[in-house]
Amino acid sequence: MPDRTLTLPDDPALALAQLLERSQERPVIVFKKSPTCPISHRAEWEFKGWLQTLAEDAPVAVAWIDVLAERALARGLTAALDVQHESPQALWFEGGALRWHGSHGVLTQAQFVELMRSSVPD
Repeated sequence: MPDRTLTLPDDPALALAQLLERSQERPVIVFKKSPTCPISHRAEWEFKGWLQTLAEDAPVAVAWIDVLAERALARGLTAALDVQHESPQALWFEGGALRWHGSHGVLTQAQFVELMRSSVPD
């Protein structure tokens, strides 16, 4: 599987600017998770399962945020977006904007397949 990882700066404002800029080129997904939460583990399993189905050249980048180790970034990013902080949570950026966000039970392979399908022109 290709490395799609995007490393974000610790400062939420700088991280948001980078996400918005990078999402002009291709979708960027921020996946926020807790290393101690079973629901986060299930959602991460779903997300990683979806990532494994993507073609090597699929235009997607992923930023991972550990909500415990990177608390200020996790909370600051959602505050800047006026989105409630949750964990697990995915934030889908595309075209220089936040296009979709979801948490907990909606973070399924099927949901990510649908998001990707609607982002890639036919």
